[in-house]
Amino acid sequence: MQNLSNRAVILLSGGLDSATCLAIAKSLGFEPYAISFRYGQRHRIELERAAAVSRHLGAKDHIVIDIDLAKLGGSALTDQNIAVPKHQSVDQIGNDIPLTYVPARNTVFLSYALAWAEVLESKDIFIGVNALDYSGYPDCRPDYIAAFEKMANLATKRGVEGNHLTIHSPLIQLTKAQIIERGLALGVDYSLTISCYDPAEDGTPCGRCDSCLLRAKGFSELGSVDPALK
Repeated sequence: MQNLSNRAVILLSGGLDSATCLAIAKSLGFEPYAISFRYGQRHRIELERAAAVSRHLGAKDHIVIDIDLAKLGGSALTDQNIAVPKHQSVDQIGNDIPLTYVPARNTVFLSYALAWAEVLESKDIFIGVNALDYSGYPDCRPDYIAAFEKMANLATKRGVEGNHLTIHSPLIQLTKAQIIERGLALGVDYSLTISCYDPAEDGTPCGRCDSCLLRAKGFSELGSVDPALK
């Protein structure tokens, strides 16, 4: 009989954090099922990278869900009329909720992941949110993850039948350097990933958005250079 207890749904964006999250889930003995989203984001190359990461790390399955959050707008990642903020250094990144915040995105994504987990009879969902790099994002905080987990167990058939579901956020209290270090130890090929909010058509990172700067800082703190820039 097939063992379903080790199935886990992994939110996979094609970026550094979610790739590390997938690798961590696999290292813990889970059979990873990756889910990505075509949500009207500024660039689509992240979906190509998500597919590459999924293959590289041996996900059992990888699906892409279509949602058009661009119709709602309100974010530099989904509205072409809002410029992605650029800076010269990490020190210039503010503490306010940035323009790159996509309203309720993690709630939307986790809801789809929850639905798939229920179909797969999985009790585990992994998400690569981080509260240290983006403390201004309301849906990256530990209390948000705890609240969603509580809701998930109240709102699903499997939950009310006693199959407790856990939302894992293994990166939530790690620095970017710690995340990279963990991923390298688990064999993640970061040259396959893209974290840039505003890359060129060929996927070349802009090097100046918040995500690029924080990623570069993480590699620098480890005495290394981002392989995506080599």
